Amino acid sequence: MVFLRVVLRFLRSFQPQMKMEAREMQVSKQLSVTLVNKPGRLASVLSALSKEKIHCTALSVMNAGDRGTLRLVPDDVDAATEVLERQNVRFEITDVLLAPVPMQNGALSKACERLAAEHLNIDYAYCAVGSHAPAKGKGLMVIKVNDLAKAQRVLTENTGVARRKLPVRRPVHSR
Repeated sequence: MVFLRVVLRFLRSFQPQMKMEAREMQVSKQLSVTLVNKPGRLASVLSALSKEKIHCTALSVMNAGDRGTLRLVPDDVDAATEVLERQNVRFEITDVLLAPVPMQNGALSKACERLAAEHLNIDYAYCAVGSHAPAKGKGLMVIKVNDLAKAQRVLTENTGVARRKLPVRRPVHSR
């Protein structure tokens, strides 16, 4: 619960941006690792990656009962997969979009609104900040969508939801 509050506080800190730089945005490989949900297992995997000098640009951990899912974007996918194979853990490789967003109020919601306006579904998303961020004052949004190329185009367009109104839904009682 505390973790959720911290994440929500972090997400609320973003602010709108009219245009994202295409050169900063990229499609990258994400590893989704299935781990047994017990003390030390996550630490073991991250330690093994660290020993091989593999930097995680972004990561997310999700609990699902006796199993957990670690999603990470490593700087060296091939080396990371070798480490995970040696650790004898199951993993999948997925393409995700790494989109820089300013660390200002509303930026994350603006990006999501742009994608929604173009009928792009966000399967999941998580954020990262730190020295790996593309520019000072920006965070990194990791997005899994149904069409990565279209999402990249939508987020780099000069016209966005800020200039285009989303359809307004009538209240339920007036339908």
